[in-house]
Amino acid sequence: MTATRTPRRSGNTVVALIILVILLFPLYWMLNIALQPGESLAATHWLPTSPGWDNFRRALSSQGDSLLTSLVVSLGAVAVCLALAAPAAYGLARLRLRGSRTIVFGTLITQMVPGIVIANALYSAYVDLHLVNSVLGLILADASLGLPFSIVLLRAFMVSIPKETVEAALVDGASRFTAFVRVVLPMSRNSLITSGLFTFLFAWSDFMFALTLNTTDDVKPITLSMYEFMGAHVSDWGAVMATAVISAVPAAILLVVAQKYVAAGITGGSVK
Repeated sequence: MTATRTPRRSGNTVVALIILVILLFPLYWMLNIALQPGESLAATHWLPTSPGWDNFRRALSSQGDSLLTSLVVSLGAVAVCLALAAPAAYGLARLRLRGSRTIVFGTLITQMVPGIVIANALYSAYVDLHLVNSVLGLILADASLGLPFSIVLLRAFMVSIPKETVEAALVDGASRFTAFVRVVLPMSRNSLITSGLFTFLFAWSDFMFALTLNTTDDVKPITLSMYEFMGAHVSDWGAVMATAVISAVPAAILLVVAQKYVAAGITGGSVK
C-alpha cells in the first residue's frame, strides 16, 4: 500500500506544481516586463537580464495619489461594512426575528444584481445627495459590495456560538449590547477579519463605481487611474506593468498576513 501511494502522491505533486506555474506565470510576466527598461513587448526577454527600477519610479510618481485614494476608500469601506454587518448578523443569528431566513435569502439575492444596475441607481441618488466625486460616496458604494457577503458569513459563525456564553454575560449584569461587544465580537474575530479582508479586496479592485460615480479627476482610485494610464501610455508597457505590480502589493500582503484567519473564518460556521 505504501509503495502504491508514493507514486500517486508524487504524481499529484507534479500536477499541482504544473497548475501553480500556469497560474503564477502571468504574475511573473507582469513583474518581468516591469523590471526591464525596454518598451517593446516583442523585445522582452524571458528573464530580466538588466533589471531596473525606472518603470516603478514613473509609476509611483504618476499613481501615488491614486494609490492613497484607493487605500483610504478601501479601509473606509471595511469600517462601514463591518459596523453594519456585525450587528445585522447578530440580530439575524440570535434575536429570533420573524422572517430572518427570508432576509438572509434576500441578502444573497442582492449579490446577483449586476453592478452596472446598482451603479446607475446610485448615481441618481448621489446627485441629489451631493456625493458624486467624493471619497465618502465611494466608501459607501464600495461598502455595499462586501456587505451581503459579510452578513451571511458572520451570521453563519454567530449561530454556532453557544448561547450559554452570551447568557452568562447577561446574568453577570451585562446588557445585550455589552455582551455583543465584549463576548460575541471577540469570539467572531476570524470571521470579522475574513469579512474585512474580502471587503477590502472588493473595494480595492472596484472599477464600476469608480468610473460611474466620478466625473472629474478630484477622486481617482487606482483602478480608474490605471485604465486612463494605459490609454495614455499604451506603448510604454514597462510603466503600465509596474503600475499593476504596485497596485497588487497591498492585496497580496493582506492575503499572506490574514491567510490563517481567512481559513478559520470561512470554516468556522460550518460546524455547529
